[in-house]
Amino acid sequence: MPIPPPTQPPPSIERRASRRKATQPPPADIDPNPRTNENIVDGSQALRASPDATGRDEKLDTAKIAPSKAVKKTPSQAKSDPEFSDSPLSDISDPLPEPTPKSAPRTRQTPKAAQDKDENLDPEADGLEEANDEELKEAISRAPPVNSSYLPLPWKGRLGYACLCTYLRAANTPVFSSRTCRIASILENRHPLKDPTQPPHPTKNRPDRDQPADIARGQAYVESLGLANARDVVKMLRWNDKYGIKFLRLSSEMFPFASHEEYGYKLAPFASETLAEAGCVAAKLGHRLTTHPGQFTQLGSPREKVVRDAFRDLEYHNELLSLLKLPEQANRDAVMIIHMGGTFGSKEETLDRFRKNYARLSDAVKRRLVLENDDVSWSVHDLLPVCEELNIPMVLDYHHHNIIFDSSELREGTEDIQAIYPRITATWTRKKITQKMHYSEPTPGAITGRQRRKHNPRVWTLPPCAPDMDLMIEAKDKEQAVFELMRTFKLPGYHLFNDIVPYSRDDENRPWKPPKQKKTPKKKKPTEDAEEEAAAAEEPEPPKPPPPVPEAEVSMGGPQNRVYWPLGMEEWLRPKKREIKKKDPNAANVTPAKKKAQAALKQEEDEDKRDEVMGEGEPATKKAKKNGAATASAAATPAKNNAKSATKAKPAAKKATPKTQKKEKEKEKAKAKVKKEVMTPSTSDADEDDRDGDDDGMELDDEDEEIEPNPIKARASAAVGGRRQSARKGTRARGKVNYNVDEDWDGEEEE
Repeated sequence: MPIPPPTQPPPSIERRASRRKATQPPPADIDPNPRTNENIVDGSQALRASPDATGRDEKLDTAKIAPSKAVKKTPSQAKSDPEFSDSPLSDISDPLPEPTPKSAPRTRQTPKAAQDKDENLDPEADGLEEANDEELKEAISRAPPVNSSYLPLPWKGRLGYACLCTYLRAANTPVFSSRTCRIASILENRHPLKDPTQPPHPTKNRPDRDQPADIARGQAYVESLGLANARDVVKMLRWNDKYGIKFLRLSSEMFPFASHEEYGYKLAPFASETLAEAGCVAAKLGHRLTTHPGQFTQLGSPREKVVRDAFRDLEYHNELLSLLKLPEQANRDAVMIIHMGGTFGSKEETLDRFRKNYARLSDAVKRRLVLENDDVSWSVHDLLPVCEELNIPMVLDYHHHNIIFDSSELREGTEDIQAIYPRITATWTRKKITQKMHYSEPTPGAITGRQRRKHNPRVWTLPPCAPDMDLMIEAKDKEQAVFELMRTFKLPGYHLFNDIVPYSRDDENRPWKPPKQKKTPKKKKPTEDAEEEAAAAEEPEPPKPPPPVPEAEVSMGGPQNRVYWPLGMEEWLRPKKREIKKKDPNAANVTPAKKKAQAALKQEEDEDKRDEVMGEGEPATKKAKKNGAATASAAATPAKNNAKSATKAKPAAKKATPKTQKKEKEKEKAKAKVKKEVMTPSTSDADEDDRDGDDDGMELDDEDEEIEPNPIKARASAAVGGRRQSARKGTRARGKVNYNVDEDWDGEEEE
């Protein structure tokens, strides 16, 4: 079928040249570190497994590998945040829709309507809804996939990953090529700094909005971000080569908003030299570089604005690849992969629009354009005929094929698709381009087609492709997914890397602090051998800082090449966060006496547990409490008796006559005389306890008041007495004799 002539002139796709004048200074010297510059954010496409991976949990969590300062976002910033943006084209500052009032009734979509919407899905629309019952029934009744048992071993091809290296992104000075910003940052940086003689600072030296804005100054700011990204590509290529990775997809967000309708710009001449250096390194190391414009780049859309945006985006990617100045074959292999997009009601009409718009593309873009089957609408059998018709290579994505395929032609899985391998390969060989394929796997718990679109963080097998294929691994864990395949199948390069040490890296230059020196002991008195000892003792050498890491080896894995982190352990890439324990608000009210009592109680409980575990019968502290209570009661008996006599004597004194008073005095004198004459044995346990304890055994005079014992001291003394009693387990308990005479003593022993 011949290509129809264009029915209308090509849209205006000329992107503006740099607005900086020749007399102006070079791009602004900004801080490219997102940890210290809050205006720099990660491009959302680079964090994802693939540009068409719309699930937020399919994005690499940079908070785990590279924590940064928390930035409060206004509602308008949240809307324009790359979290909600899938392409530089989608971040256009259109007016936000009016919020839906709370009183407005919600329209509930029926399962049939949701299914119709899914069949004619437009990737420009919002996110997908939850799976419904009909989808679950269809998924459960789906026939099992038929997969091939062929493994392309021994492997001779090139494995690659997309856009971002997790190990380099987590470095102390992050290395990545997808720094971007918000349009608000461009507008803000059109104003000069408050102090132009000093470098910018997020709080102390920000742009002064009271001074007039200059478009060229804002342009210099966004261009400096692109140059920082392009310089880091060189580091990424050298890192990949060290570990056997020869294939890399460049980030579409390398030059932020370069294809934007209002804020777009050309890359030449300000980025020509930097990109040429990156291309020279790639050619020298034998690396393949490709790009994948976002899902909003659609040539079959019925909206003319979307088509114009797609033309600008394709021209930007073509200029980016052309400025690399790659050798002939490497330049031919530097392709741009896009999806057909939505069906917009009719696949035939969408294909007709695609044919017309493809004819309007420049020859340079046509030479690089490649179509890929997707996981929403377009299967391999839908795209292969138009690729053969228009001489466009088609890249096979196995993950997408297992979700969207023509069930009348083949079964799900990797077995039947091999029958059309020759037709797919022919679309590449006709243009003398090295063929490539995409491979990823769904998450284990996925059931419906919509759930199976989510990419697994890593892959566990190889597809049945040619052994010399260039295979792009689309996974959230990026280079770690490639390492996983290398280890699993012992592919070339598997021996070049080792596991990282958790929370530690030895390939960075960090500020060094000398260890604290031990305090020198006090000098002893000089002895006869003092001179000999002083001569023998050598002063320790002061600690030396570790040797600095050369600039070329910074963040390259160290001497032991520790760059692999296990699945789910991405936080090992950064030092462990210090856990600050919250102070107990009640701890301030605890006095030293209470702390001492609590420590004594805790010690008692520990001893009880230990005795119970050892099987020693009754815990020692319980015995101590009994023995201590007996000792305390024995010691306190005279005081209690005297106190009783005093209390009884007082009421009796009211009724007493002079004769009774005289008898009471004589009785008291007799008691005191007996106590002086009676001798107490000095070897008894009671005396030992009395010497160690308080003066509980002392008598109280009639005039003295009774002192209440301190409960804290009583518990502590009971614990001490218990430990002493437990130490005498082998001795026989001695009976304690109370030689004190009761108040009713009349010369005979009380019963």
